[in-house]
Amino acid sequence: MPEFVCEKCGKREFHENEDTLKIAINVHNQFCRGKENQAHSFMHRDDAHLEPMDPERANDEKDVPILNK
Repeated sequence: MPEFVCEKCGKREFHENEDTLKIAINVHNQFCRGKENQAHSFMHRDDAHLEPMDPERANDEKDVPILNK
């Protein structure tokens, strides 16, 4: 069975169909977290813009912040 092991994070991807495996590898490469517990973000913001873009929806109905800071 074809497989792939990511050099950055060590995750193993495998699939019987080689075309499907290529798609899975492509998706993994786009979203690879690197090493565990490493800081990462799929939405890159600089330190000057950490406040929510929509303050009215920054908290849920229980007034708990939705985004981790």
